[in-house]
Amino acid sequence: MDQSFWRTEVWHPLTVHFPVAILLLATIVKVVAVLLREQQQGFWQRAGAYLLYIGFLAAWVSVYTGSLAESIVARKLCDPTVLKDHEIAAFNLAYIFTGATALELALRFQLLKFKPALLQVIVLLLMLAGSGFLVYVGHTGASVVYNQAGGVNIPPADCAGF
Repeated sequence: MDQSFWRTEVWHPLTVHFPVAILLLATIVKVVAVLLREQQQGFWQRAGAYLLYIGFLAAWVSVYTGSLAESIVARKLCDPTVLKDHEIAAFNLAYIFTGATALELALRFQLLKFKPALLQVIVLLLMLAGSGFLVYVGHTGASVVYNQAGGVNIPPADCAGF
C-alpha cells in the first residue's frame, strides 16, 4: 500500500469535501422549502434538516482532521497566517452550523416556546451565514494548498521513487 496514504495531513482533504457538499445542499434545500407552498414545505424542511445533521457532524470531523494536519503543514508554509485564518473560519462555520442544528432539533422536538416560523428563519439565516464562511474556508484552504504547497508532497527533480 502507498505510504503517502497514511500521512496525517492527507486525511483532511479526504474528509473536507463531504461536509462542503452536504452543508451547501442543506442550505439550498432549506431555501427551496421557504419558497414552496405550505403543503410541500414539510418534506423539504425535513430533508434540509437531515442534511444539516449529517453535514454538521462531518464538519467537525473535518475540523479535527484539519487540526491533525496543521501541526505538519504549518512548519512548511511561507505565510502561516493564511492557515490560521483558515482554521479560525473553519471553527466559526462549525459553530454556526452547530447552532443551526441545535435550533433545528429544538424546533423538531418543540423544546422552545418560540413561533416555529421564526425559528425556521433563524435556522436559515444561520445556514446562510455558515455557507458564507464555507466559501471563505474553501478559498483560504485552496490558498494554503495551491499557493504555498501545504501538505503537498513535492518529488525530487529526477522523480526518483516513481
